[in-house]
Amino acid sequence: MAALPNPARHMPCSKKALPLFLPSLSLSSATLSSSPTPIEPSFLLRLCTVLYQQQHAPDPRLHSHLRRLALPSSPSFLHELLLQVCNHFPSSWRPAHRFHLFLSSPDSPLPTFSLSTVTANKLLDVYGKSRNVDLLSDHLRLMADSCLLSVSSLRIAARSLADAREISKCVNLFRLEPQFLSGPALNSVVHELCLRKHVDVASAVVSKLRDSIPPDGETYRLLIVSLCRSGDLVLAAKLWNRMVEEGLEPEVDAYEEMMITQFKLNRLEEAVKLFRSMKENRFRDLGLKSYRVMIEWMCKEGRIPHAYTVFGEMLKRGFPLDGATLGALIYGLMAKKRVREAYRIFDETEELDVSLCHGLIKGLLRLRRPAAATGVFREMVRRGVEPTMHTYVMLLQGHMGKRGRKGRDEAVNFERIFVGGMVKAGRTLEASKYAERTIHGAVEVKRFDYNKFLKLFSDEEGVVMFEEVGRRLKEAGMADLGDVFLVYGERMATRERRRRARWR
Repeated sequence: MAALPNPARHMPCSKKALPLFLPSLSLSSATLSSSPTPIEPSFLLRLCTVLYQQQHAPDPRLHSHLRRLALPSSPSFLHELLLQVCNHFPSSWRPAHRFHLFLSSPDSPLPTFSLSTVTANKLLDVYGKSRNVDLLSDHLRLMADSCLLSVSSLRIAARSLADAREISKCVNLFRLEPQFLSGPALNSVVHELCLRKHVDVASAVVSKLRDSIPPDGETYRLLIVSLCRSGDLVLAAKLWNRMVEEGLEPEVDAYEEMMITQFKLNRLEEAVKLFRSMKENRFRDLGLKSYRVMIEWMCKEGRIPHAYTVFGEMLKRGFPLDGATLGALIYGLMAKKRVREAYRIFDETEELDVSLCHGLIKGLLRLRRPAAATGVFREMVRRGVEPTMHTYVMLLQGHMGKRGRKGRDEAVNFERIFVGGMVKAGRTLEASKYAERTIHGAVEVKRFDYNKFLKLFSDEEGVVMFEEVGRRLKEAGMADLGDVFLVYGERMATRERRRRARWR
């Protein structure tokens, strides 16, 4: 593979160095000019057809076909055309690359054609998505010679090389331009890699560049948060200790993610100690989210007195009440069978929201009271709180179980609804296997995916199906479950219905 270019071998650019914090360069044609040149779809289709069919042809043959299309010589049109070709082949490097070579050749309608920053970044993105590391390296060399490199180029190249697990080449990217040897550029790349769930690559890049670019507090914050979300508490703790040794104070985000990870790993005492440490060191930066995290996990662990203590401290500091925190308290009380206390909090809340209702519904379903949970659902709809997909899935699981169950009427039992729906969706093989499994009873029915079930019928035909199922369930005496299906068909079955429900 071709190595990334060494900046020492290139002459310095005559242009002024680009500022580090340019606005985020979009890879669309909108940033090329305020009014991009319109392209006829039929012309673009003919061009893309030629590039696809002749992508392996010799250059003279390809150039001959492209000249027959009579491309205009307008620079803005050619730039827009190159962007559209890249959009048409986002993961195939050959059509876009060969079209770029044609535009730069003597056969081009504009022999003086040169790439702009936007088109160069778009080509870089195509080369990266197609995993052509050699061509990506050559294109970076071209961009460096033409002074087209920017922080956006650095992020695109680092993302592509991380996908290909080319850690050494990711490190060499920072030596392409002097402006890249800075903390903000490193943080920009680390943020991009963490978004792509390449936190291991980001950590290795930071480690290898430590002598050239010392990591700052933002670098550590990005790495610690991403490592905690990926479940690697050991490496996150090592970075935390190193950060403290260097005299840097962890950010509140890092504290919160470390707390959540420790709660998930059942390290309750360590999480509580970390919360106390955060109050001592970052008391002024402590926000509503930090208190909410502590209250939610205390309620999940059944430590209601401790949750009330944190809740009182939150109110004493003047933070407003929010539905997510109250919903967590309500669920914790319901889990401890303190139903009256939970209902008192729910009834005294003037403005309902989804999180508050979810806490009560989840608690009632835990107590095996699906009828009462459906009553809360009806109250949500009546008071204008729009249910989410999670609301419907919770209620369906509460009524029918995680594996589904038979109804009291053969016409509305769960197996009939499920098998009939699978047949209507054209998935007869899966429906047959499910029917055989339930008839013979030799194999336990696997956990049913209610999300998938609702998604399969999110269309106009599904509206009719949900109405029919809801009507039959009501006729069979299952009014609560019937209402859930009827409301879903009325408000959620199609995108247009969801939009109407949202703006009611």
